[in-house]
Amino acid sequence: MFLIVGYVIILASALGTYAIHGSLAALWMPTEYVAIVGLALGSFLGSNDITVIKATIGALPGLFKGSKFNQAAYVDLLAMLFEVLAKVRKEGLMSIENDVENPHESPIFGKYPSIANDHHVMEFITDYLRMMVGGNLNALEIENLMDIEIETHHHEVEVPGHAMAKTADALPAFGIVVAVMGVVNVMGSVGEPPPVLGKMIGGALVGTFLGILVSYGFVSPIATRLEQKAHADSKVYQVIKVVLLASMSGYAPQVAVEFGRKVLFSGDRPSFIELEEELKSRRKK
Repeated sequence: MFLIVGYVIILASALGTYAIHGSLAALWMPTEYVAIVGLALGSFLGSNDITVIKATIGALPGLFKGSKFNQAAYVDLLAMLFEVLAKVRKEGLMSIENDVENPHESPIFGKYPSIANDHHVMEFITDYLRMMVGGNLNALEIENLMDIEIETHHHEVEVPGHAMAKTADALPAFGIVVAVMGVVNVMGSVGEPPPVLGKMIGGALVGTFLGILVSYGFVSPIATRLEQKAHADSKVYQVIKVVLLASMSGYAPQVAVEFGRKVLFSGDRPSFIELEEELKSRRKK
């Protein structure tokens, strides 16, 4: 939503102020637009393999949605982990074996569809719970393994943002390329009257204007939003890691989920009392 609002403000500021003392018709140079778009698209395709291209295209629709991991989703996550760990503490690790092996049939996971429907999150949770059920765990080794997996996830989800940032960086140079081509065209027409030459030079400069505007006004915000969303959607794995490691270290479920709560960004973090009341209300159901 705010991406569209930002685009409207950028266009209004750039074109609106120009229209006060100039003619917008002078900016209509279709060949310049086609050249800039073609150069940007060619650079993007040439710089990335098919995996990155697919990931970037797949990530673009998510720009118009907020992160699915908001405060309510994190409360669900912490409540679910609390319920699993409470069952382990009361009945033993083997009591969650069926939940881990068949998460879609688990009565515990089934209570939290916002989490259970996320394949990657559930795979992360069940993989490490499976290791806990297997026993003979070294918490330091598991923590190192978690860090490596989270780092790999971070790298994967940040790729689309980095690819778009590189494209944004190249666009001003492409604008110069288009402008130079226009100047070359002008130099071949030096015998034309000044009004004709002036129009041709103005058209050439549109390329520079367009390259800079598209780079910093349109593509760069997309890259920034992709990077921000990647960071926001990765926090959930750190929460899971902290909660499970706290449990492995012998802390009670209530304390373990408190560790996870402290990891959250301030805007998504419920207060201690809010989480405690939520856990109490869910235990009564």
